[in-house]
Amino acid sequence: MTHPPHLTIIAGGIGSGKSVVARLLRVMGYATYDCDARAKWLMNHDPALRQAIVTLLGTEAYGSDGTLNRAYMAERIFGNEAMRTALNALVHPAVKADIARWIQQAGAARCFVETALLHESGLNELAHSVWCVDAPTQVRVARVMARSALTEAQVRQRIAAQQLPATGIRIVNDGTRPIMTQVLHLLRKNI
Repeated sequence: MTHPPHLTIIAGGIGSGKSVVARLLRVMGYATYDCDARAKWLMNHDPALRQAIVTLLGTEAYGSDGTLNRAYMAERIFGNEAMRTALNALVHPAVKADIARWIQQAGAARCFVETALLHESGLNELAHSVWCVDAPTQVRVARVMARSALTEAQVRQRIAAQQLPATGIRIVNDGTRPIMTQVLHLLRKNI
């Protein structure tokens, strides 16, 4: 009888540094799933999900080239709680099913899933442990503005929509504490 893998969720909002933690783990050889990247892939390639998104947001949700119109989608969902909740109700189940398939294919003793939305997605129900990556808000805003074309107001709107869970092990990514040291400590303790 095989045991299910130890599943650790790497949670954190936009600009917190959760992707940095996930990249470190990937480089170290751990199976790591990126919810944001896979959700985008599923929204572009899963026919049932695509149709549900068009039904919810209209044909403008996809561009003339058939790919997700992210600017249009962001305009429709950020600042509109009901629309964001409705879209999440479509995307989260598709991502959870994809994670289940990925875990089976990974065949690893320990797997990591990176996500900005822990409780909203229901991923907390699958986790053996949760690592919460956090940074001061102003640091997060500056990071996101440096890598994207978003304004400070747009970044703050996204931060407000992604609440960090109250529970879980904290990894502080404030630019002063080494992340690698914190990750290695958690791995040694098998947390």
